Amino acid sequence: MKKVGSYLFLGFFTILFAFPFYFMLVSMTNPTVEIMQGKLAPSTHLLENWRNLRATYDIGRVFMNSARISVLQTLFSITIASLAGYGFEIYQSRAKNVIFHVLLLSMMLPFAATMIPLFRMFGSFSTTIPFIGLDTVASVILPTLSTAFLIFFFRQNTKMFSRSLIEAGRIDGLSEIGIFIRIYMPTMKTTYAAAAIITFINSWNSYLWPLITLQTQEKQTFPLLISAIGAANNPDYGLLMLAIMVATLPTMIVFFSLQKYFVAGMLGSVK
Repeated sequence: MKKVGSYLFLGFFTILFAFPFYFMLVSMTNPTVEIMQGKLAPSTHLLENWRNLRATYDIGRVFMNSARISVLQTLFSITIASLAGYGFEIYQSRAKNVIFHVLLLSMMLPFAATMIPLFRMFGSFSTTIPFIGLDTVASVILPTLSTAFLIFFFRQNTKMFSRSLIEAGRIDGLSEIGIFIRIYMPTMKTTYAAAAIITFINSWNSYLWPLITLQTQEKQTFPLLISAIGAANNPDYGLLMLAIMVATLPTMIVFFSLQKYFVAGMLGSVK
């Protein structure tokens, strides 16, 4: 009887949390009129919604914009954060902990407090260093290239990294960067996978800063496109739900392809 109650409880919340996703899948196959009527059954309007979406918006360009920003940000972020986390944990310095604590304090600053200074800074770069000024990929990536959370995450996981491997590498004549690339990175693959998932999803779903810095439609990302579809005078909800589904697929693929490493990486396992 106790198990039946547990299954009923879990089943109820599973249905409750899965319903929005089901509604999105059903809605992208329906026209707007039927969605507004609350229809919860699939229809045959999917291909028409897809044709209208492709005819109205440049989905390929938007997808490539989001992919380029997310992939570059993920690669650079995990590389820089892992170097910093490795250095904070492995090398000794009197000022190390002070600097690290100041870095952690930066996590308490809301983005709203730095948004205007960042905009003014990148606006000034538009005239002096155009390739990192407003409306560029660099302007989106640079403010979040290395976060305090990622550095903290790598440092905590590095605590479980065996120092004997470092000594063995030094005895074999490896340089410090050689130890990092050839020993540390392969050993910490679960940590890198977890960090990559977190960074990629955050970058792909980022809305506020790209909205501020990307000022032309040619640089538009998926969250900005979805916002534009929903903000229309008479939004087509079939197109909107289909666009949301297309935007969701890359994050689902990344997560499920790396999920076996994700839990181990979050728990700090080293294999």
